Amino acid sequence: MSEYKGVAVYCESKENKILPISAEGLGIGKTLADNLGQAVAAIIIGDKTIAQQAIAAGADRVFLVDDTNLNEYQPDAYLNVLEKVITQIKPQIIIMGQNDSGRELAPRLASRFNTVATLDCVELAIDSTTKKLLQTKPVYGGNAQAVFITETDPQIVTIRTKAFAPLAPDASRKSEVVSVPAELDESALKTKIINRVEEEVAGIKLEDAPVVVAGGRGIGSTDGFKQIDELAKLLKGAVGASRPACDNNWVSDTAQVGLTGKIIAPDVYIAVAISGSSQHMSGCSGSKTIIAINKDKEANIFRHARYGVVGDWKKVLPAFTQKLKES
Repeated sequence: MSEYKGVAVYCESKENKILPISAEGLGIGKTLADNLGQAVAAIIIGDKTIAQQAIAAGADRVFLVDDTNLNEYQPDAYLNVLEKVITQIKPQIIIMGQNDSGRELAPRLASRFNTVATLDCVELAIDSTTKKLLQTKPVYGGNAQAVFITETDPQIVTIRTKAFAPLAPDASRKSEVVSVPAELDESALKTKIINRVEEEVAGIKLEDAPVVVAGGRGIGSTDGFKQIDELAKLLKGAVGASRPACDNNWVSDTAQVGLTGKIIAPDVYIAVAISGSSQHMSGCSGSKTIIAINKDKEANIFRHARYGVVGDWKKVLPAFTQKLKES
């Protein structure tokens, strides 16, 4: 029988607030732990201010590593600290976010423990017979989904943004906060942050937007994306784009949605002049509702869309935008 028990969620923060993806991890982590009859723990590195937030979001215990050397994310330092905490608490399942740090840390952590990391999961469940974690993720460029099982513990996964719902925060919850010393060996730190430049983002971030209006190759120009931006603002959403639109510098690279861009799951995704390649659909297939506008009735995007308009976007989009202004 494995010595590993329970679920651990690596929780991250920004501006003293727990990241939504970490709260989502605690939500599914609590469900999995309850199914196993075990507990869910939150692992927090460098920001003690979110300990109570993690408890309110479902953590039964919090393991906090608070050290001034950990105020800035450094992969080598965070990896060493995570390895130390996991060695101490021995969780059967480890949940991390499918973001920059999660993608970087999860495989390296799996290597340290001679196990496997499954990235970009959209469903997690416990097998009723084996009690192993059933890990569902998109494969073949998002055209299918496969279920993976890791035979070794700990079973490490990253979860896709908005694939899981967080629990309703309960400020009355009380849990133990365990302080873990970092005991960092500075000689093991191979990188040092000497400067940070944050990109100015006007309006809502693409990853957080409930509505995304995205344009593709068929938009044809920067001027075309001004109409995309106008509609996005009316809907209180964000602007997205396919890779060709970004490669042609019609819009910022930060707007790219797809396998090599950002993976998002808004409530509404409006795809304008986007053909719907598998690479692009990998980034938006989790959207609750996809609306497609394309003059090619055979475009792949219509296979994924709940609603579709076959027509020239230059006629459809202005008419739609005007109706919204009148409403």
